[in-house]
Formats: sequence, structure tokens, C-alpha cells
Amino acid sequence: MLNKIMKPKTIAVIGASTKEHTIGSDIMKRLQEYNFNGKIYPVNPKGGIIEGLQAYTSVLEIPDEIDLAIIVVNAKFVLSTVDQCHQKGIKGLCIITAGFKETGAEGAKLESELLSKIREYGMRCVGPNCLGVVNTHPDIRMDGCFAESLPERGNIGFVSQSGALGGGILNILKDLNLGFAQFISIGNQADVNAETALEYWEDEDDVEQILLYMESIQNPANFRKLASRISKKKPILALKAGRSAAGASAASSHTGSLAGADKAANALLAQSGVIREYSLKNLFSTAKVFASCPIPKGDRVAIITNSGGPGIMATDAICEYGLQMAKITDETKEKLRSFLPAAASVKNPIDMIASAPIEHYKQTLETVLADENVDMVITIYLPFLGLKDIDVAEALMEIKAKNPTKPIIGVFMTKSEFFSKLSDMKVNMPFFMYAEEAAEGLHRLNQQRLWQNRPEGKIPNYNVDRVRAEEIIKQSISEGRAQLTTRESIDVLDAYGIRVCKSGFATNIDEVVEVGNKIGYPVVMKMTSKTTSHKTDVGGVRVNIQSEAQLREEYNDLIAKLTEKGLIEGLEGVIIQEMVKGNREMVAGIATDPQYGPMMMFGLGGVFIEVMKDVTFRIAPLTDIDASEMIKSVKAYKLLEGARGTTPAQMDQIQETLLRLSQLVSDYPFIDELDINPLLISEKTGEAIAVDGRIKVRLDEAVDKLGGCVCSGCSECCK
Repeated sequence: MLNKIMKPKTIAVIGASTKEHTIGSDIMKRLQEYNFNGKIYPVNPKGGIIEGLQAYTSVLEIPDEIDLAIIVVNAKFVLSTVDQCHQKGIKGLCIITAGFKETGAEGAKLESELLSKIREYGMRCVGPNCLGVVNTHPDIRMDGCFAESLPERGNIGFVSQSGALGGGILNILKDLNLGFAQFISIGNQADVNAETALEYWEDEDDVEQILLYMESIQNPANFRKLASRISKKKPILALKAGRSAAGASAASSHTGSLAGADKAANALLAQSGVIREYSLKNLFSTAKVFASCPIPKGDRVAIITNSGGPGIMATDAICEYGLQMAKITDETKEKLRSFLPAAASVKNPIDMIASAPIEHYKQTLETVLADENVDMVITIYLPFLGLKDIDVAEALMEIKAKNPTKPIIGVFMTKSEFFSKLSDMKVNMPFFMYAEEAAEGLHRLNQQRLWQNRPEGKIPNYNVDRVRAEEIIKQSISEGRAQLTTRESIDVLDAYGIRVCKSGFATNIDEVVEVGNKIGYPVVMKMTSKTTSHKTDVGGVRVNIQSEAQLREEYNDLIAKLTEKGLIEGLEGVIIQEMVKGNREMVAGIATDPQYGPMMMFGLGGVFIEVMKDVTFRIAPLTDIDASEMIKSVKAYKLLEGARGTTPAQMDQIQETLLRLSQLVSDYPFIDELDINPLLISEKTGEAIAVDGRIKVRLDEAVDKLGGCVCSGCSECCK
């Protein structure tokens, strides 16, 4: 798919230059300095000699076939240059040139024309407005970008939406002790984007982990499909920028891309098995771990240290990340006692004490690695008694080379010169300054293990009453109402098999009493209005009504209050519901992000929803695994399990509620908002019961999908 770009045998640099410190000059130099294995053809209207090579006045003059054209001409000449590349039969383009959609409407029009040509000519294009591309494979050795430093060889495939950021990272790879297999700066991603790179690298053996710096995700559904599959084979780490409102605005102006809501992006990445990091430091710390550590078989960690304090701190960090401290076998302890001093502790964490020589580090690590109860190891070093840090590190790496199947991380609380020395060495295990960094690295390894072992999940299809649901929605849109009434909302939920309160609808005092007596007291009375959606703000919800007399009194008072406030005209009637007893109020619902589409929500509801914000999101459609994870991921899960003697909630039934909501929004994607708040957990049965509901649709889309009109029942178009 991208071989012409990433594995070219011939490259034409269109816009090559002899002028120092220009992009056209720097790219020529980088290609040559990195010893590109193919042929390079500089193209410049003046011809001549550029970097010792014959320059051609046009790409059409080059005698050989060209795989990749790197274009660095002025934006106004790019389209004609692409035409010439097509004439030449070139299929791979990397357009470094800026001046496209990132500059505004005129640039966006130019980029649209560019994309049309690329599609028409059957080309693939990286950019425009990008840094370039890199492939460090010995058979290729292509540094087709203008970063200052030459790339370091490694096993990472890295996509950067920001060219400058990508260049900065290329410059510090050596200091990070990391290397790239391939690098793509996608820039404005007119054609090639993060999804293209993911798909290309899926079966590239050279790329063992994938890193993404993204400011937007162009096609969330396709990204989810690809990333979910590929992350089962190799880790995908992402730094998604634009988390804050200000950051999102900056991202838009920087690349011309709209940034979706961060909670939607977070949900998408989680469902796709992508490990999200929130800083470059964490991104490359995690990459360092994946670069040299295998995926562990379990989550049991052993800690080896020559100082008690750091060992305890490492233990705390391991436990905070939900990992297990390995239970060292008696056989291992016996072997450790045979060579460690009496003052040493052979329990986990294993404290060899400050006098531990290199030999004790080696013997202890070898012994612990052989323990069947140990999946991962942290080895901590503090400088004592003249023991040299680099000597200890080399000893650990020798043992790691002989034991490649278990992750080992070194924590060296020593001078920064140690890490500088490591950058000049070929290391086979990660080293950090602090134990917390090592614990986080092991947590990420375990996260990948859990994802790879996670079942695929299924999207169930329930038998529902779609005819009834559609009739209710059609009635609302025929009256020009995007907001369904409470009664309509609850009836739609009921049509989709969601457990709602036993209820009845009444429009006058006699009907109110009849419904209340039929349901049985205590009951709840709620107004339902075509003009007022937030009932509690106007006193439209009356609870714990114990008798017929109280019901009459509450109804008469409601009518009086609404009349007084001028809200009586929109009143449709009242809903009388069974009063479900329960103190655990959850929320379930649907919110629509303009870029990512429908998002499912679940968490702590009631009056605490805005204060506690203990909610989680996933992108629809949900699988059964997604729904189960949503329930378990909120802090209120402990309440659902039955804290302090309460009846445990029916988890399967809550999961089914979420899945039925997901089916509802899949059937009717024009649903813009849906809230079940509260989704009350019955103290008697543990059922999750929809006590209240609110549905809002995007009116024009609903009309297009279901037919009808939005004339509020007026004359001509409804006849």
C-alpha cells in the first residue's frame, strides 16, 4: 500500500536546492548522510549540480523510473508538479510544502484539488505540510525529512501529525535510548493518515510497536476497527492532543482539523486497545519498556533492591497500579539465603542490603527469574561502597540476554551521567531513575497482556418493538418537537425492553386518582410537558405520595403552581409511577459528539452527577464486554456490589440495559441526547429501573429517516 513511499528504490527531490539551510537542501543532505540505498535525483528548474548529483530541470527529464517524489516547491506550483509526476508514472508522493488547509479557506480549496488529483491518478501521498518520512531498515536507509539529527535504528513505527514535534523527537532519540523502524509525518493528512499507517504496519515485522501523536482522528469508526485488530498483535501507544478547550482550538488552527471531545477520544482509544499517554515523557517511557520487554505471562512482580526504603516505595507503586507482589517460593528463599548475608530479607521485596556486591545482584536476579511465581522483576540500585552503576547495569543486561522471556526493569537512583553513558550503549532492558516509573512501565505491559487476552465481545440484537418506538418518535417530529416528552421518552425505553417503573398517564384529577389506586401507594407524580423538560426546576416531581388524599392535594398544587408560572399551556398531563425504594441512583444515557458519533454513558446519577462526575463513556455500538467494563470502571461499582449489607445490583440486567440503549441509538442514529436519570437500583430486587427518561433528536435527520414533516400539524404539507 505504501511501499513506493516507505521502501523506494528511487527518489526524486523536486525543489532540491544548493542554498544552505533550506528544506530542499537539507533533505538532499539527509538522504545522502544516512546512505540511502537507492538512487537520488534532484530536480531544480536551474539544473546544475546539487550535493554532487546532476540536477534535472523537470521530473520528466529523469531517465529512470521513480518510486517516490519528495516535493518542496511553493504551494502554487504543487498541483502542476503532481501532474508531471503522474506523467512520469510516479505513484508515491511526500509533499513537504505548507500553505494548504492549515492556512484557511483558500488553502483548503487548494488541498481539495490536490486530493482529487491524487485519487484520479491512483497515487498515495504523505502530507502536505509535513516533515517527511523515514525508514531505518538496513536495506532501505531512507531519511527523507529535514530534522537536524539522523534517525536512530529501532523497532518503533511513529506517526506524527505535527512535523515540528516529530523533528524534535528525531533529534533526541539517542538520548531517549530509543530508535525508529519507520517514521511518517502526516501533516494535513490529505491522503495518508494514522489509520493508513496502522494498516500498513500491521504485518511489517520491522515495526514491533506503534506510536501515534494525533490532534484529530479523521474516521473514528475505521480507526476503531483497525486499531482493535492491530493492537492484539502489537502495542499501540497514543498521545492525543487537544484535551482542553484551548488545546482543541489550537489544534484546529494548527492543522485545519476539528478536534473531537476528549472524553469521546478517550473512549475510542480505550475500546480500541490503544494505550493512551498524556505527555511525551510518559509516551517514550512506555515505548522504552515495550522496546525491550516481552509481554508478561501474568501480573506478579518481584522487587530486588540494595536499600529498604526504595523497595517499599516500589512495592507501594506496584500495588497502586493493581499489580500483584509475587509470592516467592520456599525453594527460592532457601537458595537466596545460601549466599545472601543473614541481615538480608528474602521476602518480596528482596533486600540484599547496602553491601551487596555485583555477584549478589547477578545471583539474586537469576534465582528470582527462575521462580515460577514471578512474572516480572524490578531491580533497584543505589550507589554504596564504591559499587559502579554502569558495572551493575552491564551485569543485569548479561542476565537479561540469557533470560529473554520475563520483563526486567532497572531502577538506578544515581547520577545523570549514568543515563548519558547508556545512550552510547546497546541496551536490552529499560532503566529509570525512580521506582514509580518502573511500576508504571510494568502496568502498561500488563495492560497490553490483558487486552491481548480480552475476548472480542459480541453486539447482541434484542427483540424490541420498533413499530411502537417509531410511532412515538414520529408523533413528536410531526409536531416539530425535537424533545420528546417524559411520557414519550419512557414509552420508547419500554418499547426497547428497558425496565421502567409501572406507571400510568392521567390528564385530570379523576384519571390521576384512578391510576394511583391501580398502581398502589406510595407513588410518584411527574408532570410531562411539551415545553418544559427539566421538571424538578418547576416543582414538577412529587415523591412518596402515601394516599389518595395526598395525591389529590399534590395534583391540585402542581396545577396551581404551573398556572402561576405561566407554564400550564404546555402541560401534557402527569405520569403516576410506582415508588421504587432505593438509595443508589445511577445514570445511563447517550450523548452525541459531532466527530465521534453516539457515546454511551454510565455512572453515578441523581443530583450528584454534575458534582461527582463519576461517569464513564464508550463509543456506540457497545459489545457485551464494553458494557461490562463500563459498569466495573466507575467508582460507584462498589455500591452496586452491595456495600454495607445492601442488596447487590443485578449486574447482568444493568449490562443489558446499556446494550439495549446501544441498539436503540444504532437503530435511530438521529438521537442526539438520551438520559435515564435516575436509573434506580431497587433495594428489594437489585433491579436497575428507569425512573425518569429524556430523549432529544436531531429533527431534520429524524424527518429524513422516518419521513413526515415538521410543520406542527399545520395545513398544506400535512394533508
